[in-house]
Amino acid sequence: MRVAVQEAPFDLGEEARGFAAAAAGAGAVVTFTGVVRGDGGMAAMEIEHYPGMTEKAIAGIVSQAVARWALVDALVIHRHGRLAVGEAIMMVATAAPHRADAFAAAEFLMDYLKSRAPFWKKEIGPDGAAWVAAKDEDEAALTRW
Repeated sequence: MRVAVQEAPFDLGEEARGFAAAAAGAGAVVTFTGVVRGDGGMAAMEIEHYPGMTEKAIAGIVSQAVARWALVDALVIHRHGRLAVGEAIMMVATAAPHRADAFAAAEFLMDYLKSRAPFWKKEIGPDGAAWVAAKDEDEAALTRW
């Protein structure tokens, strides 16, 4: 299990290959990468976090996934700082003996990261900056877990 909260970009291919290679006994590896969208003319996103607290919260979410599903391994990388449109924000990877557990755990992690990980996001656009508010649909997604 690995959690990384970092400002630096990551190489999706390298991370996925390394994760899959280390996941001994896995019959399924699922990866997901979130990317900064350019909705409404947005030029960038700034992501803030509280070091120490953020990593601990994400590690707790990952531990829940590992305990709930038959995972061989799990990985979460989440960036902070200023990110341009098209840049990767985060990556989730899960490995399990069978695909159902790998997919379910990845969706669980993505839903909880979206709603419960302590990050604060600000969209930067042509008219200035605005904090991103929590969305009802993101909260509703948690009800299935």
